Amino acid sequence: MPQTQIACPRCKQLIPANVEQLFDVTADPQAKQRLLGGQVNHARCPYCGYQGRLATPVVYHDNEKELLLTFFPPELGLPVNEQERMIGPLIKQVMDRLPPEKRKGYLLKPVANLTYESMIETILGGEGVTPEMIKSQQERAQLIERLMQVTSKDVRSELIKQNAKIVDEQFFALFSRIAQSAMNSGQEQAARMLIDIQTQLLEETEYGRQLKESVGELEAVQHELQDAGQGLTREKLLDFVLASKTDGRLRAYVSLARPGMDYVFFQNLSEKIEQSSGEEKTRLEGIREKLLGYVADMDKQMEARFKQAQEFIETLLKQDDIEKAVTANLNKFTQDAADIAQQMLKQAAEKNEYERMGKLQKMMQVLQAASAPPEIAVIEQLLQLPDAGAVEKALADNPEIVTQGLLDTLTGLAAQMESQADNPEAKAMGENLSEIYKVALRASMKKNMG
Repeated sequence: MPQTQIACPRCKQLIPANVEQLFDVTADPQAKQRLLGGQVNHARCPYCGYQGRLATPVVYHDNEKELLLTFFPPELGLPVNEQERMIGPLIKQVMDRLPPEKRKGYLLKPVANLTYESMIETILGGEGVTPEMIKSQQERAQLIERLMQVTSKDVRSELIKQNAKIVDEQFFALFSRIAQSAMNSGQEQAARMLIDIQTQLLEETEYGRQLKESVGELEAVQHELQDAGQGLTREKLLDFVLASKTDGRLRAYVSLARPGMDYVFFQNLSEKIEQSSGEEKTRLEGIREKLLGYVADMDKQMEARFKQAQEFIETLLKQDDIEKAVTANLNKFTQDAADIAQQMLKQAAEKNEYERMGKLQKMMQVLQAASAPPEIAVIEQLLQLPDAGAVEKALADNPEIVTQGLLDTLTGLAAQMESQADNPEAKAMGENLSEIYKVALRASMKKNMG
């Protein structure tokens, strides 16, 4: 979102800020995240140090949940008719975007919120978030804000000690989102400050120390598994696990090698337990109990992630323009979401659900295009040209696309096609790619010689 120049509420100096008044989730699914994540309508002044929410009218719309909410900051002190004059055009935008069949009665009765907090509670309430959960999150956000306002490390340490109970997984997750938002919006000073605070939190809190330890254990296990390479078997994995000195190392193995911890793995572990005795048997039984607990926890987390990913995909499939919806939400696609989409496409094909299958195919195409290197798009265009002369002209007209990356990609693709000797189509494609490579190589030589 482009930044707007506004006057600082305190010192009146012009400062950049992300200002947004209409949050139409139906037209822009990312709008909710921008509002709830505090990415907009906040100001931070580099001159006087002011930071806080801007007094900005807001309209929030979600057609699926039949929500049309408005908030007008009371500090603006405008009469009701003037408020309606300012908010009216925003509501009209909402209605104009909706097709006639989706225009329902709720649009004629926007719900006015007296406070910004009540509007947020209404939005979150539709997601199953209770007031208690909101209060808990607010406490964590307030602590982060207070930590950012303090410049003394000793004072921060005291604040951290006083609020040790809420410096937990949720706190660090919120902290991470705020830090990421600061970096993405170019707030370098705030980002550097947050990095310093994070370092202190990792050193001075129980959860922070556990988090720091787990990162170190994960790195160590990752190197160990990579070194094992193709020689990694269930038996070798079991040897690694049994040599672990800490619970953090055991959790790291579960995190990185869960697929290998199947029935046979645990059967091998049980056999070792039966063959041992005394303290060694007790130690192995303890390891088995911990492993089973960690595996169960991880499976629950994976199940929750997959459920969340499936709900995310289903939300996109409800959109009329699936390509636009996917493009607008590319930053929300995790590997889980991509895997779920692929599974759903296979299921739709098996059930002959053609409309659903078509949308999922378009979704995968957008994802593949977004993840493909730029050279692939160039090669696809070159393959559509009628002959070598046309390819030569296209490269001469656009010398910036003639790069080493293009040559390497052409070589790799041609080799892949030529390796499929039994496939006539692949063989023909390989020959075309080889011809394009020769033309591109000549173009590259001319370009390098000036």
